[in-house]
Amino acid sequence: MGKSLTRKILEEHLVTGEYVPGNEISIKIDQTLTQDATGTMAYLQFEAMGLKQVKTGLSVSYVDHNTIQVGFENADDHKYLQTVAAKYGIVYSKAGNGICHQVHLERFGKPGKTLLGSDSHTTTGGGIGMIAIGAGGLDVAVAMGGGEFYLTCPKVYKINLKGRLQPWVSAKDVVLKMLEIFTVKGNVGVIIEYAGTGVKNLTVPERATITNMGAEMGVTTSIFPSDEETKKFLKAQGREADWVEQKADDDAEYDKIVDLDLSTLEPLAAAPHSPGNIVKVSDMKDLKVDQIMLGSCTNSSYREIATAAKIMKGKKVHPDVSFGVAPGSRQVLQMATRDGYISDLLDSGARLLEAACGFCIGNSQSPRSIGVSLRTSNRNFEGRSGTADAQVYLVSPEVAAVSAITGKLTDPRKTGIEYPKVSMPIKFLVDDSMFIFPKDADKNVEIFRGPNIGAPPVNDKMPDQIKGIVGIKVGDKITTDHIMPAGARLKYRSNVPEYSKYVFEPIDKLFPTRAMEAKKKGLHTIIVAGESYGQGSSREHAALCPMYLGVKAVIAKSVERIHAANLLNFGIISLSFKNMADYDKIAQGDEIEIPDLKKKLQNNEPVFLVDKTNNLKIELTYNLSQRQKDILFEGGLLPYTVKK
Repeated sequence: MGKSLTRKILEEHLVTGEYVPGNEISIKIDQTLTQDATGTMAYLQFEAMGLKQVKTGLSVSYVDHNTIQVGFENADDHKYLQTVAAKYGIVYSKAGNGICHQVHLERFGKPGKTLLGSDSHTTTGGGIGMIAIGAGGLDVAVAMGGGEFYLTCPKVYKINLKGRLQPWVSAKDVVLKMLEIFTVKGNVGVIIEYAGTGVKNLTVPERATITNMGAEMGVTTSIFPSDEETKKFLKAQGREADWVEQKADDDAEYDKIVDLDLSTLEPLAAAPHSPGNIVKVSDMKDLKVDQIMLGSCTNSSYREIATAAKIMKGKKVHPDVSFGVAPGSRQVLQMATRDGYISDLLDSGARLLEAACGFCIGNSQSPRSIGVSLRTSNRNFEGRSGTADAQVYLVSPEVAAVSAITGKLTDPRKTGIEYPKVSMPIKFLVDDSMFIFPKDADKNVEIFRGPNIGAPPVNDKMPDQIKGIVGIKVGDKITTDHIMPAGARLKYRSNVPEYSKYVFEPIDKLFPTRAMEAKKKGLHTIIVAGESYGQGSSREHAALCPMYLGVKAVIAKSVERIHAANLLNFGIISLSFKNMADYDKIAQGDEIEIPDLKKKLQNNEPVFLVDKTNNLKIELTYNLSQRQKDILFEGGLLPYTVKK
């Protein structure tokens, strides 16, 4: 049998292990990216490992998340990032240059290469034919130092596309349909590969929308072939030399094949409070809207901004609606301004926002209380917008623009508005002046450290047994936003003792106090969770801060890929219930023990939790390689790497 595109690229980059789905393998990383919300800690860890320079082909540090500068913290972190980049040979993208995934696609993405980023939506790079994977900052720091990246050799699902999208149906509707099919859980260890005759009818920005939001399915990544459409995009960016054809063999073998006819799709939305809660826009009659936000790394390309502008031209935003537009990059903003689209949007009553993440991460443009907000972003987790009771729907740019006019969630096919056709530019406006390109690593650069920036805390070695309390018990689909709130709290990302005061803030504000009290008594804290624990962001603080508070184990029905890796990286063991019904038998506050844990892990023996409060003995399962065990025994990847 032939090989999938996924297998071809992974085997070309294979360092250790065999390409057998389910086995642990490691791969060489060609490029890395970080953003400021996760990058500060990644570079602090890079320094702590004693590394002298970056050894990847390209590493880029983007500033796009916390660009709102109220207080000194964000500006200090940006200066730290700039000086670290100069010292170690990293490209620095200044605030205002745009969102990392959009900009990287435009200026640096290369078909057939591997990209590791400290952001879950690094998967966007799959739209240009890369194996692009989101990970915790510590994994990225290791890769920057020349270390390999470890992952589970994936199953590969082929999505066989045919047909073409109908007017008013977009790439956003394709990925929402995928979420309807695959849901947001149960896809760990899978890579989605798009193929078929329909691929040629999708532009690179459309493909990038699909791979970007594929992260919400919990897959490792998604990938499109690199074809003539890819070549046209790179040529328009002045990067035709970066193009190579990348495709699967005609007789490639896949673990699953799903047919999807693009011509049968219709406008869809993700209703509150999950990207997997898919509804038809045509069924959402008379839902009044308070706010509409167009942008984010999912839907902010030139074509999408231009499409919205053509819809809005000569029309006005509904009086009851606040309509904000955030271009994904400086390139998009410059071109849309040059071509008159920004003027058309402003004439309609739209608000022009910075080319940054902004509203998507909840650090600006929060809706009113109980407000309905339509957003073209990728996540609508409860409270993520910055308003706890907001009702956020995820929609396409077309639905967003039409709904801004009508004041309610509207199926654009039923409005009588002529569908705007926007062609891809033959040539993009290229201006790289907001990148700072280092000639070489400069060891003489003095790194700036503001008072909010501290050294990354290091865990103790794994104890022989875990003994303590269940600090919190949570249900299904707990996101990293639940564990470690983003938005305004992100300004403490470089100050772990301060940021740790907000662990589980949206669920239980007293958790940090209980955990610290237990830690002072020499007791460990255990988290008990349901299915799909740790969905969402790659933000490693959702593991780092609990580690600082004394959390030693997470016992869950299932844990999502990136968060499971982050827990391991910070010396927190992830265990599962052998019998899922045992989840119901444990309560918050229970006194528990996991005896002889280290010995049993080393000997591959069953592990048992003893609930002393309820006099129960519960069997737990684990799936750890010897390397992963050694990392846990050392207390995490940082001390393990330093020792190694």
